[in-house]
Amino acid sequence: MKLELLSRAGCHLCAAMAAVLDRELPAHGLGYRTLDVDLDPELARRFGDAVPVLLRDGLPVAKVRLDARTLRRLVERRSR
Repeated sequence: MKLELLSRAGCHLCAAMAAVLDRELPAHGLGYRTLDVDLDPELARRFGDAVPVLLRDGLPVAKVRLDARTLRRLVERRSR
């Protein structure tokens, strides 16, 4: 599973989603990569101000807010 967090500098919602990922993913042996939408014109076009967005294998699975319970459900579905 490839997880990517679409984020931007100074975004408090992005920081909150990153905190959930940092807290929960290691227990599942997973990590994620952060991509700054402002540094990639294609991401900026696709997602604009709708950050943070969590992508799983390139597809959006969470936008704006993510809690630990929802993240666990997303991670546990990885084998499907």
